[in-house]
Amino acid sequence: MLASRDPRDERIAELEAELRQARDLIARLEARIAELERRLGENSSNSSRPPSSDPPAVKDARNEHRRDGRGKRKRKRGAQKGHEPHQRDLLPAEECDQIHDHFPETCGDCNRRLPKKPSADPLRHQVTELPSIKPRTEEHRLHAVTCPDCETVTRAKLPAGIPHGAFGPVLTAVMVMLTGAYRLSRRKVQQLCAELFDVRISVGAISQSEGRVSEAIAPAVEEAYEHVLDQKVKHTDATTWRRSGKTLQLWTLATAMVTVFRITVDGTAPTVRGLWQKLKGILVSDRARVFSFWTMKRRQICWAHLIRKYISFTESGSTIAWALGGELLTEAERMFRWWHRVRDGTMTRVRFQKKMRPVRRRIEQLLDVAMRTGIPGLAGSCADILAHREALWTFVDTPGVDPTNNHAEREIRQLVLWRRTSFGTQSIRGDRFAERIATVTCTLRKQGRNLLQYLTAVCQGALVGRRAPSLLPA
Repeated sequence: MLASRDPRDERIAELEAELRQARDLIARLEARIAELERRLGENSSNSSRPPSSDPPAVKDARNEHRRDGRGKRKRKRGAQKGHEPHQRDLLPAEECDQIHDHFPETCGDCNRRLPKKPSADPLRHQVTELPSIKPRTEEHRLHAVTCPDCETVTRAKLPAGIPHGAFGPVLTAVMVMLTGAYRLSRRKVQQLCAELFDVRISVGAISQSEGRVSEAIAPAVEEAYEHVLDQKVKHTDATTWRRSGKTLQLWTLATAMVTVFRITVDGTAPTVRGLWQKLKGILVSDRARVFSFWTMKRRQICWAHLIRKYISFTESGSTIAWALGGELLTEAERMFRWWHRVRDGTMTRVRFQKKMRPVRRRIEQLLDVAMRTGIPGLAGSCADILAHREALWTFVDTPGVDPTNNHAEREIRQLVLWRRTSFGTQSIRGDRFAERIATVTCTLRKQGRNLLQYLTAVCQGALVGRRAPSLLPA
């Protein structure tokens, strides 16, 4: 006869099962809490978040680094003692619209009247003022004349170079520059034109002007795009873009003298591969997987991103991660100190390459050790960095390559600010205008060319069928 099972044994088994479930749940919750704490601790210094997203406490802590132990700022605001003064240069006399000569009437000592005799070195003082802005309106009367023979009525046509719209090239260029380069809303531009120029313009007319200029600059922008694809070194970065509530992807493709923007439907690998039609030269970027189509030997991974990752290791709460992250930061700091000397011309590239050999070995050794620890968040990140080993040191051996992607990040910021203030665009036409006018603005500023003069030339050329001036450097 089988012995009956002791109820106490059954209860113990139930409690042990509940304990195992509770331990599993606690482990999952602890892992979840650790992940949430890690995300909560992310800021612009240890992740890819922009500085504008930092909470007040992080911004205050960042400002504390600029203060000494007594709570005072290490540096006063404004110009520092001993700095080179920056004074406004006087215009040549021939460029002044008017010159007024002033003479003292009496002697400052004996009060005798003095003759008006010019001195060889008068003290020159110049005042620059804006003239009263009054728009000029021209009326074109298109007369209809009846033919005396066949009695056909023929209406005159506008001569070449006369706009079919109500606004001339300069005013159109100003409106587009204000909305596209200075990110003013169309209603703000409408108000500014009324107050500054005494010109009444509808919001729709401003939008139509943007469309016409966008079409006119399209060939020059396309030429700039082809130019970037052909260059030996280029930088790229991406962020989100919004069109009528839909999330798109905004890309910048930048070289030293030309920057091009593109808005794509997404940031998937096929889309990005189509964006880079020519796989020429060296690409400076982050470690995004969408760039896997680019040969690793022809890439440079951004060290600014890597440094932020190393900082996150030191803040993870793990003693091992803290130690490894600190050593990686020390080696990176040494590397950048030497790189700045190469960039400034105080160290030769040959000497830099020689000094970098032990640094390269040490950094790769530290990454290999971190990869083998198995610590979540540390091992995987270091394994991914080592997978890009060939792209870590391109800047050491190749002149013209920068170790960071700060160049592209600075360029894309213009459209990031536009997105934040205007919530993106509302149509595909708006996408094209945004990317084209940003391309023109950033490229011309790099080259030191005048944006208003360029846009005016574009508008004038469009009236007679002339192609927009090139954006390529001379």
